[in-house]
Amino acid sequence: MNDVEILLIEDNPEDVEITLRAFRKNNLTNKIHVVRDGEEALECLFSTGRYSEHSTCHQTRLILLDLKLPKVDGLEILQRCKADPRTKNIPVVVLTSSREEQDLIRSYNLGVNSYVVKPVDFPQFSDAVRQLGMYWILLNQIPAELPGQHQSQ
Repeated sequence: MNDVEILLIEDNPEDVEITLRAFRKNNLTNKIHVVRDGEEALECLFSTGRYSEHSTCHQTRLILLDLKLPKVDGLEILQRCKADPRTKNIPVVVLTSSREEQDLIRSYNLGVNSYVVKPVDFPQFSDAVRQLGMYWILLNQIPAELPGQHQSQ
């Protein structure tokens, strides 16, 4: 079985650290790759730009996506992921501080798998990350190879 990889798309350094700490605390030691803006996220997912020489994200199994990002916003990333046959089957969990109803509606209209508002304190956040990891990484079943999915290289 391939190693599960999580792509964390988050521009706030404190949120990145809290998320990584929560994964470590809950022994979810899967490979995690962090990108800090929407442009880099798209380059990573589609092996373009600074990622054209290596396919860092070709085995991504879960995307944790913040909505409010520099360069390209999270909703556009979500739209492009769900529209492309190479990435449309990767579960996307929006992990955001946005409580705006329009963001929630638009995310689901674009095909998000889950929408989680970040709790403000570490114990709550850590528990939310644990639950996300347990479900999407350990419990959720996916076929070994989906049509259109990135091939291992």
